[in-house]
Amino acid sequence: MRIIKLTSDTKTKLMGELLKRTTDDYGEQETVVKEILKNVHDKGDAALFEYTKKFDKADLNSATVKVTEDEIEAAYGEVDQELVEVIRKSIANIKKFHEKQKKNSWISPEADGTILGQRVSPIESTGVYVPGGKAAYPSTVLMNVIPAKVAGVERIVMTTPCNAEGKVYPTTLVAAKEAGVNDIYKVGGAQAIAALAYGTQSIPKVDKIVGPGNIFVAIAKRLVYGHVSIDSIAGPSEILVLADETATPEYVAADMLSQAEHDELASATLVTTSQKLAEEVSVWVDKFTAQLERKEIIQKSLDNFGNIFVADNMDDAIDATNDIAPEHLEIITANPWETMTKVKNAGAIFLGEYSSEPLGDYFAGPNHVLPTNGTARFFSPLSVDDFVKKSSIICYSKEALEAVHTDIEKFAKAEGLTAHANSVAVRFK
Repeated sequence: MRIIKLTSDTKTKLMGELLKRTTDDYGEQETVVKEILKNVHDKGDAALFEYTKKFDKADLNSATVKVTEDEIEAAYGEVDQELVEVIRKSIANIKKFHEKQKKNSWISPEADGTILGQRVSPIESTGVYVPGGKAAYPSTVLMNVIPAKVAGVERIVMTTPCNAEGKVYPTTLVAAKEAGVNDIYKVGGAQAIAALAYGTQSIPKVDKIVGPGNIFVAIAKRLVYGHVSIDSIAGPSEILVLADETATPEYVAADMLSQAEHDELASATLVTTSQKLAEEVSVWVDKFTAQLERKEIIQKSLDNFGNIFVADNMDDAIDATNDIAPEHLEIITANPWETMTKVKNAGAIFLGEYSSEPLGDYFAGPNHVLPTNGTARFFSPLSVDDFVKKSSIICYSKEALEAVHTDIEKFAKAEGLTAHANSVAVRFK
C-alpha cells in the first residue's frame, strides 16, 4: 500500500479523492430512473412486472409477486440451522441496543396555566429495500427492520430482487421472517422504489423507504423523496484505522481489508504515528490480499482508495480523522478511550484491537447503516428515531393567553401578519 507523510496537502488530496467516489452527475442513469418511476406511477403493476421481466428475467404477476409462507418455510430448509441461531443471537443484540434509543412522549404543565409537551409516535409503514444481485445480505434485513419494529411501526414490507425462477435468497427470507417483516415482494431496482413510494395494485404505498442499493436505487430514492421519507443515500463503504505503535499490524491490515472487499470504490485508510507500523501493515495487506477470495476487488479498491498516512503526532492524526469523518473508525492506541474523547466525527467507533469492524456489521447491536463520504460531520447512524415522528403539544388557559396576548400581537404586526394578530386579539375584545 501507499505510505504517505501526513501533511495538510496530502490530507486535502485524500479528501478530494474520497469525494470523487460519488457524484451528482448521473444524467444518463437519472433519465432512465425517471422513466421507470413515471411508468410505475402511471401503470402500477403492469409496469412493475414488465421491468421485473426485463431486468431480472422473472415472469411475475399479482399472484406470484408476494413471497408466500410456503416459500419462507422452504427457505428454512435451505439455510444451515447454525446460521439461523446466529441470526437470532444477532437480532437479540440489535434489539437490546435499539431499545435504549426509545424516547417517551412528555407533558409539562406550568402553574400559569400553560401546558406544553411532545408526542412521540411511530410512522405507520415502512418499506425496506434489500439488494439481491450478487450476494445475499441478511444483515441488511436485520439492521433496517429491527429499529422499525422497536419504534412500533405497524406495517413493515420488504422488496428484494428474485432470480429468473422467481426465487429469493433463502437467508434473506429467513432473516426477514425472524426480524418480523409483514410482507415480502420479489421486486428490485428503481421499479421497487417506485412501487413503495407510489403504491401499485399489489404493493401498498409506504411512508418511508430505507435500505441500500445500486446507483439506480439510490437515484430513485432521491427522486421520490417528498412523496415518502427516505433514510439516506449511501455511498461506498469506508474504514479509517487510527493507530499508534502499540497496534498489532496483522490486525490492522485484516480490518482494513474487511471494507476494501465490498467493492472497487470502497476506501481503507490507516492514519498512524508509527512509521514501523505503517510498513508492517503494508506487508500484511499484501499477504492477506493474495489469499482472500475477493482479491481482485480488494486490489482495485486499494489501488484507487487505499492509503497509509504517517503523522508527526497523535493530535495531527486525530485532526485528519475528524476532517475525513469516516463511516467506520477503529481506534487502536495505548488508551483508545482517551483518544476517542478528541474524535468529533465518525459514524461508528470501534475501540481497541479486539473490537474489529465486522462486530458492528453483524452482531454487536449498534446499527451498521452509517453516514458515508464525510457526512458523519452532520448525519447519524440509522436508529429508532428514523421511524418515529414527533408532534408538539400546546395548551393555554384563558388566563395564560391573556398574560401574553399583547406580546404575540406585537410580534405578528412586526411581520405584517395582521390576521395572526387578530386571531389572538379577538379573544380579548
